Amino acid sequence: MTEHRSTAEERRSGSEAEPFDSDTPQAEAEAADEADELVEGDLDELGRLAVERDEYRELAQRIQADFENYKKRALKLQTEHLERAAQALVVKLLPVLDSFELALAHGAEELRPVHRELTGVLEAEGLERLDPQGKPFDPNEHDAVAHEPADGEGAPPVVLEVMRPGYRWKGRVLRPAMVKVRG
Repeated sequence: MTEHRSTAEERRSGSEAEPFDSDTPQAEAEAADEADELVEGDLDELGRLAVERDEYRELAQRIQADFENYKKRALKLQTEHLERAAQALVVKLLPVLDSFELALAHGAEELRPVHRELTGVLEAEGLERLDPQGKPFDPNEHDAVAHEPADGEGAPPVVLEVMRPGYRWKGRVLRPAMVKVRG
């Protein structure tokens, strides 16, 4: 095995490599030119590889930013979906709240604890009752179903009576209050 050494080993040991003839200036110039060409080629290759590396780095950064944006979008969509589902459930429960209030108005006091508990849970989750009696009429939150003329000219319309309460869910009107308006 020692007889078959590689060329790199031969160059390192210098024992079997041909001696360099440094006596002739032409040989030195040729060797220098050849070395310069090799170095220049290596530098060109190194520059090309650096550009390619930078392109891959930029691509990886763009892909990483796109993925982060995707994760944020997906989380936002999922949150919105859950909020819409909760809102849909609350809209379905509004007639139940109305029934509780009618039963309580007709003397069914044994339902008051259940009504209080249900409204407490819904309010803790973001339900807000609109009770505009005596307040200025707002068409965004109130549905005027009855009207009384104003006492004087130019008086702003005011809610006289709430016929059915309205509700907001997390700041958005779910159902406008049904009201009687003066003005």
